[in-house]
Amino acid sequence: MNLSALRRGLGNSAVQAVLVVIGLLWLTPLAGLLVSSLRSTQDTAKGGWWTALTSPGQLSFDNYSALLGNAGMTQAFWNTVLISVPATFLVVVIAALAGYAFAWLDFPGRDAVFLLVVALLVVPVQIGLLPVAKLFGQLGLFGTIPGVVLFHVSYGLPFAIFLLRNYFAEIPREMLEAARMDGGSEWRIFTRLVVPVGRPALASLAIFQFLWVWNDMLVALLFADSSSQPLTVELQSQIRQFGSNIDVLAPGAFLSLVVPVAVFFAFQRHFVQGVMAGSVK
Repeated sequence: MNLSALRRGLGNSAVQAVLVVIGLLWLTPLAGLLVSSLRSTQDTAKGGWWTALTSPGQLSFDNYSALLGNAGMTQAFWNTVLISVPATFLVVVIAALAGYAFAWLDFPGRDAVFLLVVALLVVPVQIGLLPVAKLFGQLGLFGTIPGVVLFHVSYGLPFAIFLLRNYFAEIPREMLEAARMDGGSEWRIFTRLVVPVGRPALASLAIFQFLWVWNDMLVALLFADSSSQPLTVELQSQIRQFGSNIDVLAPGAFLSLVVPVAVFFAFQRHFVQGVMAGSVK
């Protein structure tokens, strides 16, 4: 092995060591929350979560049993699922159709409409809260799960359409023309060619949308009532009684955190590839 190869090997090892340290530091809060969720209220009051590493007898699943017995937390969890999954699915499907249309279909005003969609990216969510709340009140959607889903879909579409349009525009024109010459309809080309090619972008968009909706509290505080509020709002209300219900709060917080982390790691191999390919043309 020559000197340059040795330097490259040492350099790669140093980079990998730094990345491992960063990864461990990033996962430390998650590990601490997991350990806290397995400790009793008395043990939590005595010392930090790291004391359980030397006294594993403190750990049990009693807190999760209490969590399952808490009607408010369980209902909030299912409300979060009922909000996040449809909001993610609808944004990905609608944005994929719109992105393909803006990239490869000719229709009057296409460029103007796309510029309008891009312009909506700079509109803060806070500006639309009050007028949309009044509109939902008139339509009977205020305080309901469909109302929260509709808000997330409408504000998630501009970025989603922008991302997928730029990604789909990179597909070689020759591929689409060959499919049309073989008699393929636009719908068949979209489902059999564009969607498989755009899978990395679709996966990265789904991660973005799911994480944003799952962790949202601002929209839920305004548009969801007590029967439709998600886990973030329920946890916020539980914090007010932190001294008496840590046995429910800790496992609820871990459940709220571990689901998006699991989704991210499940699709992380598509994440960078899809974002980088769709961000520039």
